[in-house]
Amino acid sequence: MNLELKEKFLGLWKKYFGNADLPIVFYYTNGDGGAEWAEKPKGRSCIICELAKVRSGRSIVYDAERVMCGGARRYLGYTEKMRPGFEYFLSCGNDRIEGERYLRSPELVKEFMKHQRKLPRAGRNIVFKRWDNLTDNDDPDVVIFFTRPDVLSGLFTLANFDQVEPNGTFTPFGAGCGSIVYYPYLESKSERERAVIGMFDPSARPCVPEDVLTFAVPMKRFEKMVGYMEESFLITETWDNIRKRIGTN
Repeated sequence: MNLELKEKFLGLWKKYFGNADLPIVFYYTNGDGGAEWAEKPKGRSCIICELAKVRSGRSIVYDAERVMCGGARRYLGYTEKMRPGFEYFLSCGNDRIEGERYLRSPELVKEFMKHQRKLPRAGRNIVFKRWDNLTDNDDPDVVIFFTRPDVLSGLFTLANFDQVEPNGTFTPFGAGCGSIVYYPYLESKSERERAVIGMFDPSARPCVPEDVLTFAVPMKRFEKMVGYMEESFLITETWDNIRKRIGTN
């Protein structure tokens, strides 16, 4: 991790976004990144709920044994398999499975899954840290903001600052963990490296405040965004009005 970039962003974030929450990052590694190991869940768990600890300042590392949710195991790259009857679970259900009704029919789920790509993850473990806890030994893959609409508008606009095509960000359908890990990680391996707006999954919504969505961006793209901050709309009166509403010390 470039510590000069770390400190530069901290200063600019405070200057233009006031007291808004710092982002977290994740990266894949064969080690533990100096983070504490996540506890092995004894029952059903949701990684979005668990990441509240990271947002509060703890650094946590997971492996396959510490991710119990079947969807999260797939979206984090630990398996390509889904639970038996998944097409019914995600749709209308049957006499054995209660359906979430997120897609209209089992047949539609099967077609949807054909478009899912294998996650080309590097390493066995995934480390999550808040930005201010990064060290020179960390190598973030993706930066994730859990944020409210005013801040999101700034991130969204900044992500499109150097784009000639309007879809510099996109909002794919999927689980909450898919929107912050799976899709942005795939984007980190693409030429364009788009940002991902997410956390629309009703199952994950109880794990975040009612007015919070996510903005996840590949690290290389994020570095460019930081470089543009002081020549962008952020230095204008337009943003000053929004910044006052975000709040500063």
